[in-house]
Amino acid sequence: MRKSTTPESADPAPGAAEAAASTDAFDATEPAQRPVMGRRVERKEDLRLLTGHGRYVSDLQLPRMRHVAFLRSPYGHAGIDGIDASQARRLPGVHAVFTGDMPAFKACPLRARSALPSYVETEQPVMAWEKVRFAGETLAAVVAEDRYRAEDGIERIDVKYAPLPATVTAWSEPEVPVHDAAPDNVLLQRTFDTGDVPQQIEAAHLVVERELITNRHAGNPMECRAGVALWDAADDKLTFWSGTQIPHLARNMIAELLGLPEGNVRVIAPDVGGGFGTKAVLYPEDVALCLIAREMRGFPVKWVEDRTEHLLAATHAREHRYLVKAGFAADGRLLALQADVTCNVGAYSVYPWTAGIEPLMAGGLLSGPYRLQHYLCTVRGVTTNTSPSGPYRGVARPASVFAMESLLDGAARELGISPLEIRRLNLIQPADIPYRMPSRLVDDSGYYGECLEKAIEAIDYDAFRAEQEHRRQTGGNPIGLGLACYNELTGLGRAAAAGPRMPFRTGHDACTVRINPDGRVTVLSGVTAQGQGLETTMAQVVADAVGVSYDAVEVRLGDTNESLWGFGAFSSRQAVIGGGAAHRSGTAVRDKALLLAAKLFEVPQEELWLADGQIRRAGKPEPLASLAEIARVAYLESNRLPDGIEPGLEATRFYDPIRGAFAAGAQAATLEIDRATGELRVLQWVCVEDAGRVINPMIVDGQIAGSIAQGLGGTLYEHLIYDDAGNLSTGTLMDYLMPTTAEIPELTIGHVSHAADNPIGVRGVGEGGTLGPNACVAGAISDALGITITQLPITPGRVWEALR
Repeated sequence: MRKSTTPESADPAPGAAEAAASTDAFDATEPAQRPVMGRRVERKEDLRLLTGHGRYVSDLQLPRMRHVAFLRSPYGHAGIDGIDASQARRLPGVHAVFTGDMPAFKACPLRARSALPSYVETEQPVMAWEKVRFAGETLAAVVAEDRYRAEDGIERIDVKYAPLPATVTAWSEPEVPVHDAAPDNVLLQRTFDTGDVPQQIEAAHLVVERELITNRHAGNPMECRAGVALWDAADDKLTFWSGTQIPHLARNMIAELLGLPEGNVRVIAPDVGGGFGTKAVLYPEDVALCLIAREMRGFPVKWVEDRTEHLLAATHAREHRYLVKAGFAADGRLLALQADVTCNVGAYSVYPWTAGIEPLMAGGLLSGPYRLQHYLCTVRGVTTNTSPSGPYRGVARPASVFAMESLLDGAARELGISPLEIRRLNLIQPADIPYRMPSRLVDDSGYYGECLEKAIEAIDYDAFRAEQEHRRQTGGNPIGLGLACYNELTGLGRAAAAGPRMPFRTGHDACTVRINPDGRVTVLSGVTAQGQGLETTMAQVVADAVGVSYDAVEVRLGDTNESLWGFGAFSSRQAVIGGGAAHRSGTAVRDKALLLAAKLFEVPQEELWLADGQIRRAGKPEPLASLAEIARVAYLESNRLPDGIEPGLEATRFYDPIRGAFAAGAQAATLEIDRATGELRVLQWVCVEDAGRVINPMIVDGQIAGSIAQGLGGTLYEHLIYDDAGNLSTGTLMDYLMPTTAEIPELTIGHVSHAADNPIGVRGVGEGGTLGPNACVAGAISDALGITITQLPITPGRVWEALR
């Protein structure tokens, strides 16, 4: 499916002084370990995952297990006049029925908090009991011997609804507010204001305006949501197995909601079959399972979401409207940008990210990688009677990149210059770095032009233009070229928050590295895996930091009782922050091993280093000792420990990048369009990104390819559609179209590598590929036909209508 121009190994990161400090003093002729970072090593996860031995929540079987099914509202908006569960309770095999009006469930609603002055804080009940606010909201739970009996019980619950008018579009006036606290349905609003936009717009040579609407869609991971909860009444402790991206945050929030000491809650995220942000939320069903387990007192309870539930009730994303206006000089320079952005945030503020996650990201990064001094942008999050919107790969930026690139393409056409030249003219350059964006975020990349030029070279720009002109002359199917340049804010530190001002900052992660008595290494990392190959990449980082082979490292993830704090998998943060913590812990434990060896052999520590599990001394051809021999002294032969050195070889370190690391990216695509049907055919697709120092080229390429595929799904196929009453019309995969491998084109993936200022020089790479497809496809259609695409998804029907 893809070709890659990734180098087999990455150059050492010039900004990673800490990583190099311990080896710079050694004679370069001495034997050293070949770096593991930068190599396509065999993934540690592959053996179990490819042979059917993955350990998912769905696989978990515990003694006396009970199964849970949830009753969901068929109405988009309705009052609840009564719930009668008596028939369900009498059904054979049903152990219990719980409803939202029971005291234990009423007592702990979810409240996503933000310190933004405009934010309207609302409650989300664990199970609805006064009224339902979207079709699919839970009202009751049945616990039974198996899922079949639980589903039978659900059908025997009688609910008396009082239907209310539903609001499904965020830019229409509500007849009945979703929440009384927000009569206009606006939960959050913020204005970004820099420079003098009205004056610049007035003086501009050209003003381009657009109204753009993007489509609601969602992550749809291979594994839907799932959870198993077990209450230990003797010790007053809860264990919750969950396919979550945020196990430590989930533990913190569950403990707070249930009034438990945090140490009494254990969250375990085993193998996770994809997340994409959908599983970075604490859902009411999660809390309900934990409450049910406490009520069941010793009986574990299990719930596995089916696909229909997932499409109906898991978080959605990306239903936005952009009213944008940009002023340009005669030569194509961008002078000013004015925008009004409305995001449909659904029925509730998701916990803990609030209703601000999409609008604030859209406003903070709308200007993208382009130089801009005058910026006026108002963003708002509007609640509707639809499923709540939450984080989804690339949060808001696939839509904001579409908006920005559409303005540039429109200006280029009006000014008679090429889409390529207008981007070259306006992109942030390396000399501009650090560049303070109009939203006050600080961009530390600047290699956007290099990514763009490499993409243009790969697509053979001149040959394409010649073929395009030939087709115009001969009447063949038209072809077009689309471009997209973007900046991906990755590894957000505590000073780089681009989102809502929540009660906590998502900055640091922790890692423990332990050298065992046999010389092998165990890593207890706070990162969370959802398919990114983190067992592999963290092992590569630690192997180089300690000085052992890749095969000697075991990585353990996802258990809050094993590892110290990690915020989880979101914002392309884990290579930057989790990798930084792993590197710091690995170098610390290596230094202790070298200190112990230096004292045991009475040699200067600065003459020693570790390579391939061997302690070596400068100028000596043979190893001084193996790491296993040194570790044996540290653990078992403590009588040999020198004064001042404690037993054991273990280190725990935290890392916070403070601001984060921007990753540059550019995509170029060529399309052929069938005039008769509006059907599109991708001819070429090129993506070039700056991931900094590449830890594992195979994994990096996989992340980019997967994110482009996901972006194309949202561009061309996926659309969650509600009718006027708030019913989801695309509630199965027969109606909600997702791309298969047959729809994904051959991808050419290229790289530039400019190290970021963090311990291992990396930049995040998990989301960038999703940011370009909307703009590339729309731009290619505009280039081929001279028409403007203003609404997503870009279906053959929409193209056909635009042609006519």
